[in-house]
Amino acid sequence: MSAIEIAAIDVHAHYGVYDRRETTSLENQFMTGDPAVVVARARQARTALTIVSPLLGLFPRGGADAVAGNEEAAALVPRFPELRWWVVVHPLQPQTYEQARRLLATPQCVGLKIHPEEHQYPIADHGSALFAFAAEQEAVIMAHSGDPLSAPAAYLPFADAFPAVKVILAHLGNGGAAGNRPDLQVKAIQASRHGNVYTDTSSARSLMPGLIEWAAGQVGADKLLYGTDTPLYFAPSQRARIDAAELSDADKQLILRDNARRLLGDKVASA
Repeated sequence: MSAIEIAAIDVHAHYGVYDRRETTSLENQFMTGDPAVVVARARQARTALTIVSPLLGLFPRGGADAVAGNEEAAALVPRFPELRWWVVVHPLQPQTYEQARRLLATPQCVGLKIHPEEHQYPIADHGSALFAFAAEQEAVIMAHSGDPLSAPAAYLPFADAFPAVKVILAHLGNGGAAGNRPDLQVKAIQASRHGNVYTDTSSARSLMPGLIEWAAGQVGADKLLYGTDTPLYFAPSQRARIDAAELSDADKQLILRDNARRLLGDKVASA
């Protein structure tokens, strides 16, 4: 099958109002999108399933109400057959753990979303509790990575201590934690002891020529998952980058769909 024909699974997306106070109102407007917008752009990108998390649970930085975001997603996402979602766990809002226990049992909720940067805590301080919870729930973690509070290497002690937990270090190429280096997620995958660390292509830096191909050569295409960060970025552009990558169609199929199906199981099996 040609990569162009693959119905993709986008593992890293959002919906809702983008509310970064350090950006302009026009930028916030451009990066805002309700579930219908997300689904429409996913169709343009030939994407069968899009896995979202609610921006209400992430913004504003340091002041988000993750509990409200989760309840909103639990009500909205089931209305859209092409969506699945990550339940947000915020260690400074302990109620989110109880929410996650309940919501992971629903058909559309595929795993846990953690975001040290927007929630303003160092992963080094809370990683043990978060990974222990994921192990207890047998849940995959989608983790923001690359910035000072969430350096990819800072996740390794917890990934190594909980080998049954699969963690996706989001944003291949995002390297604000170390002088904007594009290799931090790949280096973390290489340094992990149990092969349970992955990354996704949701960074704008994935559009950089050669980055995805280099990452696949370093760690294998089976460690890379397709993500767009829509509606923050334009999903068809992110899809075009994979379609045009200098990789085999077999590797593209792993990135676009098969790796997500292997990690997330029955909840994305319809794709």
